[in-house]
Amino acid sequence: MVMRPEVRRRAPLVAPTPMTGASWLPPSEHQQQGMQHEAVLDLGWGRLVFGQTYSSQRRLVQALRGEADGRRDICMYPRDPQVLVGVAPDELFIDPSYTFRLDLHRYRSRRDLFGDVFVRTVTCPADIAGINRIHAVNGMLRGDEATMWRNHHTRAVTYLVAEDRRTGSLVGTVTGIDHVAAFGDPEGGSSLWCLAVDRTSAPPGTGEALTRALAERYDARGRSYLDLSVLHDNDGAIGLYRTLGFRQTSAVCVKRKNSVNAPLFVGEPAGLDALNPYARILADEALRRGIRVEVTDAAFGELRLTYGIRTVLTRESLSELTSAVASSRCDDKRMTRRIVQKAGVRVASAAESRDGELSAALALLRRCGSVVVKPARGEQGTGITVGVERPADLERAVALALRHCPDVLVEEFVSGHDLRVVVIDHEVVAAAIRRPAEVVGDGQRDVTALIEETSRRRSRATGGESRIPLDDTTRADVAAAGWNMDDVPPMGTRVRVRRTANLHTGGTIQDVTDRLHPAVAAAATRASRAIGIPVTGLDFLVPDVDGADHVFIEANERPGLANHEPQPTAARFVDLLFPETRRR
Repeated sequence: MVMRPEVRRRAPLVAPTPMTGASWLPPSEHQQQGMQHEAVLDLGWGRLVFGQTYSSQRRLVQALRGEADGRRDICMYPRDPQVLVGVAPDELFIDPSYTFRLDLHRYRSRRDLFGDVFVRTVTCPADIAGINRIHAVNGMLRGDEATMWRNHHTRAVTYLVAEDRRTGSLVGTVTGIDHVAAFGDPEGGSSLWCLAVDRTSAPPGTGEALTRALAERYDARGRSYLDLSVLHDNDGAIGLYRTLGFRQTSAVCVKRKNSVNAPLFVGEPAGLDALNPYARILADEALRRGIRVEVTDAAFGELRLTYGIRTVLTRESLSELTSAVASSRCDDKRMTRRIVQKAGVRVASAAESRDGELSAALALLRRCGSVVVKPARGEQGTGITVGVERPADLERAVALALRHCPDVLVEEFVSGHDLRVVVIDHEVVAAAIRRPAEVVGDGQRDVTALIEETSRRRSRATGGESRIPLDDTTRADVAAAGWNMDDVPPMGTRVRVRRTANLHTGGTIQDVTDRLHPAVAAAATRASRAIGIPVTGLDFLVPDVDGADHVFIEANERPGLANHEPQPTAARFVDLLFPETRRR
């Protein structure tokens, strides 16, 4: 992002009118001169309803009743909000957020640049799709892309995106509203909405770069202030805004009591904030549907869900609907292979090793040239060694696997993309390519420092569920990629630091649901039925993401549904548990 040189601007001689700064003061006719009445702006995920443009509370309530199903309308700057809510207490609530304002005549640009971040306006519909992707991974509503693209061609709405200079990928977005262009605002205001970054890959400072770029855009237009609304407990964002010079104002937002907003006005069950992301996504979906949620063991991710007279106990995506037999079939990779192979799904050639006996494994290695060694029972990628090509390395890999299980499975190494397919109620709900952990060079830091920084970012983004370990396996994989831990990769150079694509060891995920070949989808549902499991994550190796060729690897009885947003994995899981709450 290119910053303009700092320019000292004289503060306006006349202070702005208090229409939005003190919402309980009715504006005079003079203050409202030139302002459009009953102004509403559709942003695709919902409408902004500008409360100060309404002369009647009942008219404002009627406008909010026009909210579309599954959307989130926001009434900003309502006068006498307590009266507005009192007119329709069963329908409306005051959002538990703060409004912050940046007086643009006092704003000072940052002299140093954000080296890894480039901020620009959207240029094509693909950018709009990228904005929705970033919104989805942050748990925000996706917008109607046609509406957003139309807004882009107006002066009222500005969509900015942040690119990672090292990779060219979109890693952040923010939406700006020009109040003058939108409804002839006599205060000359503007507002910031939907600031979001891809927490798994955005360089440090992305959020600040987006905020500053939007502020400078509206400063250049001569706008007087930039407002935003932020949830009261979002300490990180509030800290950033205060650092940039934003100050809190008295303006509030009013929203409708709908399923989307339920977590904001329904009391949270005890322990909800202590859940990991994989349990929290299910708790939130259940609460949105009016299902009672009891956190029975936060550390374990265990919930008791109750609707009417029915109660179901869950641990993340594992529920009482998964039988002990089905769970045991997934737990033992040898049994899983036998079952799905009998169902007509292709599996890799394999050999077993018990108590370190290597004859069958060595024979497989000679026949295939390269193998994968893994504990016969285990999860989260522990004890797995990929790409073993020499007998001595095979012996070491088996010894590593034996630390986790007395039985070791040695499989033919099959090259291809690591594909996870989530099947719920024997229907494919999501598919994603999982990629091994890698770091991107910046020309300044060595591999160790890049791993540490990337690991911290992954940990923050996943609630501590994903991080890159600095262990012997990582060091060996870095060496196999042709690097030393103290090497400094050039700007934009990608260095693979783990060979397995497990998310718990820093791997990343890319949604490919729309590209999944019907043959692979059919194999996945066939495998789930053969195992007899209602919810599962099935792993395949595929040479081509869009192709039909595939090799089954293993099944997971407790897949992490939060990893597959924006696909409706949580919604389909709750549909399975409580079909009567399914949204029509």
